Amino acid sequence: MKNSTKIICLLILVSGSLNAQQERGIIGSNNWLNIWTEFMPNKVDYKENTHILSGNITEDTVLYKKYTYLLLGHVFVTNNAILSIEPGTVIMGDSKSKATLTITAGAGIIAEGTITDPIVFTSNNMTKKAGDWGGIIVLGEGYTKTMGENSVNSLYADLDTSNYKDSHSVGETPKNNSGFISYMRIEYAGGTSQNSQVSNALLLAGVGAKTSINNVMVSYSAGNSVSVMGGDVNMEHMVSYKAKGNDYNFSDGATCTIYNSLAVRAPYVSSTDSRSINVVSYDTAHEVDPTKKETFVVAENMTLLTDTENVEHDIELGLIRESIYVGDHTNFRMERSVISGFNNAIMLDENIKINDASLSRIQLKNIYFNNCSKNISSKFKDDNEDLENWYGNPSFFNVYSKTNHSELFIDTNTSKKPDYRLRIDRILAMNKG
Repeated sequence: MKNSTKIICLLILVSGSLNAQQERGIIGSNNWLNIWTEFMPNKVDYKENTHILSGNITEDTVLYKKYTYLLLGHVFVTNNAILSIEPGTVIMGDSKSKATLTITAGAGIIAEGTITDPIVFTSNNMTKKAGDWGGIIVLGEGYTKTMGENSVNSLYADLDTSNYKDSHSVGETPKNNSGFISYMRIEYAGGTSQNSQVSNALLLAGVGAKTSINNVMVSYSAGNSVSVMGGDVNMEHMVSYKAKGNDYNFSDGATCTIYNSLAVRAPYVSSTDSRSINVVSYDTAHEVDPTKKETFVVAENMTLLTDTENVEHDIELGLIRESIYVGDHTNFRMERSVISGFNNAIMLDENIKINDASLSRIQLKNIYFNNCSKNISSKFKDDNEDLENWYGNPSFFNVYSKTNHSELFIDTNTSKKPDYRLRIDRILAMNKG
């Protein structure tokens, strides 16, 4: 083959590869993070609260933008009531009582903000910090008790026994509708209760497929930003920003598709035993029941990154670990996504066998791995060459690079309104030049 022909073929190959990259990570003709998000919530002043929400809400209720509400203690929406929240409404969670808002099974929430008028849940403290208040819990009528005797009771502090019946998600209705949540910000939640093992800013338990969840930003959660226990949930345009716990946690037979969403972690904020995405079916090995439903997660166009200027240094200090953890007896598919700035990009449970049958349940395609010490690894295993070779097969279209975030993304330096889409225009220009 002549040199000119080789060069043309190489350019075609590079061009095709780069064009494919344009679809990796969060996408959009415009920066969909603009306007409604807030990456500096500590700089925002809200009006003092004028109304108190407490106890049980047993009939259809509307929260109005003209008021600022204080969420006090454990508030339950019960009796098939619908809680409606106007765009632009601000609800402050009480820090002393670690306030929570629970939409019980059969009840619903209609919280649809707008791009210019999002709904905001935040802390009532003057100086806000992660975990000031509890969070939002939505309980559906879908299947949750899939592996072990899990319940959400442990997520409440000092729960009155009269509320026990409202703190469970029990049913077999995968397509039930718990409401609509869009253009909402949840700030400084995830407060740990006295008995809680895991705290969540937003917990969806047994929530059905007809429930709509999109354009939700969780920032500075002391626990998990978003947890899905069981149910059948579709989410898109989600943002988890500098959570201490997992950004997205899936468990207990959850069936979930998460699309075009972002997770930004921080070495001195995020816990080293938490991840961007955590996918499990059960808590301990003795709970495994092969007849029960397994967790099944599809993640498409995700951008997962660590916000740091020195990845290698922070990894060396033990501040950065894996981005994604996939447990045994789960199904996980990830496509067209970006994972940047981690020690391990994806870690598999040590019980997952490295063979066709097991790895066919864990599909990784069109992934952009950047600045990761290891790309695919097994827990407690030093030699991961077999896994790297498997997912490095050209048919999976996975690519690998060592690039600074300032060169990889459009704009990560603007703290007010960053743009985490891939900076393909510069890459194309550099290659054409």
